Amino acid sequence: MPSTVRRDLWIIGVAAALVILWVLFAGGGFPLDDSWIHQTYGRNLAQYGEWAYTPGIPSTASTSPLYTVMLAVGHWFGLPVALWTHGLGILCLAVAGLAAARMAERLLPGEKRIGLYAGLAIVASWHLLWAAAAGMETIVFSMFTLVLIWVAWRELDHDRPGWVSAVKGAEPLVPHLMRGALFGIVAGLTTLARPEGALLVGLLGLALLIVRPGMSWHTLFVYGTSAVIAFIVVLAPYLIFNYQVTGGLLPNTAASKRADLMVLFLTPYPQRVIDLLVPLSAGPQLLLLTGTLMFVIAQVRALPTERKRWLLLVPLAWSLALVLLYAAYLPAYFQHGRYVIPALPTFIMCSVVGLALLARWGRRVMLRRVLARAIIISTVGMYAVMALWLGMTTYARDVEIIDSEMVRAAYWITDNIPSDELMAIHDIGAVGYFAPRTIIDLAGLASPEMLERNLIPVEQHGEAVYAYLRERNVRYIMGFVDQLPGANPDDPRLCPVFRARGDAAEVSAVNNMSVYRIAWDGVCS
Repeated sequence: MPSTVRRDLWIIGVAAALVILWVLFAGGGFPLDDSWIHQTYGRNLAQYGEWAYTPGIPSTASTSPLYTVMLAVGHWFGLPVALWTHGLGILCLAVAGLAAARMAERLLPGEKRIGLYAGLAIVASWHLLWAAAAGMETIVFSMFTLVLIWVAWRELDHDRPGWVSAVKGAEPLVPHLMRGALFGIVAGLTTLARPEGALLVGLLGLALLIVRPGMSWHTLFVYGTSAVIAFIVVLAPYLIFNYQVTGGLLPNTAASKRADLMVLFLTPYPQRVIDLLVPLSAGPQLLLLTGTLMFVIAQVRALPTERKRWLLLVPLAWSLALVLLYAAYLPAYFQHGRYVIPALPTFIMCSVVGLALLARWGRRVMLRRVLARAIIISTVGMYAVMALWLGMTTYARDVEIIDSEMVRAAYWITDNIPSDELMAIHDIGAVGYFAPRTIIDLAGLASPEMLERNLIPVEQHGEAVYAYLRERNVRYIMGFVDQLPGANPDDPRLCPVFRARGDAAEVSAVNNMSVYRIAWDGVCS
């Protein structure tokens, strides 16, 4: 069996084995309520052909249209939700590992097994395992960031034999058109996986403009025009839908989340950057920084003589740019830094290459050799601890919280509140999937009027929110204490009718997901 095939089978096998182990250990389910939002949109798209949280009411609460379509395929064929969703997670994690392997081999073509090491470092990273098992678009986007960079890097091979002759009778410009279109299509899919993919597209476009690998300005124009057209064609349907529903090109979710988390912007920008980096540093990432430094030194040293190094530095530029972007626009550091987890794959791949360079650096001097081996062995050990113990138990705890709080509350609603009863809900995912009904989303994701009326965050606009709910004749409300209007569970209008009793230790008996009947006269009978 060729060595490349054996390497790929190892990467795929480890990805599948670890994700399955994590899912079985956690007993199924998902670690985020947002995972159920995606399932709700996917199911409604498959069953009703509508892009909607509630059938008949178009909305843009899904920030990943590509992932919604991927989930809809499983619902359309009637496949078990967990099987299809976790299967997608395994597939995307494995492809990310395969792409990283090929990128690492490009960077160090003479280093034996560097592709295997890079691929395994991706599929065994606990953050990416968490993302693969989470039922979220995070792992899809992470995969596409690597694939898009790999497609751009292939331009460095533009003049290898076969590019032109492979297209029989083609003019020399045709291969540039084809490659530009390929880049544009992958760039469009990356952006459909997460809107911030456009930032990576811009970084790669700028680097290609600087490097211009084997292209004249004329062929670069052909390549770029083809890429832009393909990019726009892929994005156009979703942009048009957003414009029709919201009046803008982007979904309203980012603005709603930004408003809901406005308190985070009271922190100075440098601190926000640190807050986002802290959850990403859990595990072997601090040890990997040594490899990052070696990688950067190697690329920067070669910059004066090799312009292609600008393109090879894009992966690390992307990792940093994504963190800086979120620190500026949505500094949500919770849930293991899930919004910036896509910064890790490119960082990890470059760091593994850097560790290989570190090992080379230490081969001839004993002190260096001992230091390099100590760092590498410690990194591998930390990987094993996180993948097979700490990361896995963290994931299981996250799943337990969602199942015992959000999912349990949704089942109670199904059994006790008529489906035609309008409810106000915070954390709408499980309710949307297990207790489908028309709702008012207190976070504004599926109810943009909450943002338009300046009612978010609801804990700071208590009376205005209650006035709106009364106007809409809402009689039930669900949320954690800090998600209620005015953040006051003792408001005389709130009559507790259900309180989930989470099994997770850090969830207090008071701060459980609860359902209240609203007594507009202030008397709970």
